[in-house]
Amino acid sequence: MTVTLNHTIVPATDHREAARFFASVMGLEELPPAGRNGHFAPVRVNDTLTLDFMTVPDPEGHHLAFDVDPATFDAILSRIRTAGIPYGSDPTQPDNGRTDHPLCPRGLFFQDTTGNLYEVMSPA
Repeated sequence: MTVTLNHTIVPATDHREAARFFASVMGLEELPPAGRNGHFAPVRVNDTLTLDFMTVPDPEGHHLAFDVDPATFDAILSRIRTAGIPYGSDPTQPDNGRTDHPLCPRGLFFQDTTGNLYEVMSPA
């Protein structure tokens, strides 16, 4: 059997709000609350991976990076612009409004209210 990441915990100040924000930007499915007393707010990323957002005291932001195809990138960028979410091409300037990523033809970073930094990269 190959090694496959099944889920990872994403810290949040409000797990449901963070999951809703991430799912809406990325165009992904928010799943019903999970875990004991619904303390996880999972978002289905693909067939094998969920991000399980969890409210924690004093959360530290994480960096999560995603490879996407050009059409998915265009859809994400459109949702970001429509929602007025700051984005940028540099992790130190995630609000510069650019998509000229240093590691791929097009890419961007955006943050949630907890400080999680999301990176989206496209080959074209």
